[in-house]
Amino acid sequence: MTRNFQIFLVLILFAFISCKSSNAESNATESTSANVTAAADGVGQSNVQDNVSNPNIVQVAIGSKDHTTLVAAVKAGGLVDVLSNAGPFTVFAPTNAAFEKLPEGTVDGLLKPESKADLVNILEYHTYVGALKPEYFQDGQSYEQVNGKKVNITMKDSKIFVNGSEIVASISTSNGWIHVIGDVLLPQ
Repeated sequence: MTRNFQIFLVLILFAFISCKSSNAESNATESTSANVTAAADGVGQSNVQDNVSNPNIVQVAIGSKDHTTLVAAVKAGGLVDVLSNAGPFTVFAPTNAAFEKLPEGTVDGLLKPESKADLVNILEYHTYVGALKPEYFQDGQSYEQVNGKKVNITMKDSKIFVNGSEIVASISTSNGWIHVIGDVLLPQ
């Protein structure tokens, strides 16, 4: 289950990257620095400094002002290093506005240490092991996420939806894809 959650976090970070696709190169250095300072123990894949390569899912998410809640969740879930690994991963990354749609207190409750298992389950539901490029999606497909539950893909007027939430941007990262969505996907 830990591996699945890690994969989910990587996918969420990909979504963060899609919000900042035009600024990905300029944010790579900032994201790497943020990852280094974010880790308490100073070890792990997220602490590797590389100012030349394309940023990974986590680095892209950290560089996105629209995904600060998702980044906080990934950190609280202990998934930063998992989503920084080679992957590939696909993350359906909810924006801050998506988290604001949840009932008041939900996010704060999930970020508490005693809710870590629930948080990880939700993050894993946003993560797929493998690189799902936008052109791979077809109406009626379903993909098993890291937590073992499936998401469903639908298409309407050349727009792609995951569980009814439109993919508003897709960002390629060094370790997979981030698909930015406007809703938090809740496992059923």
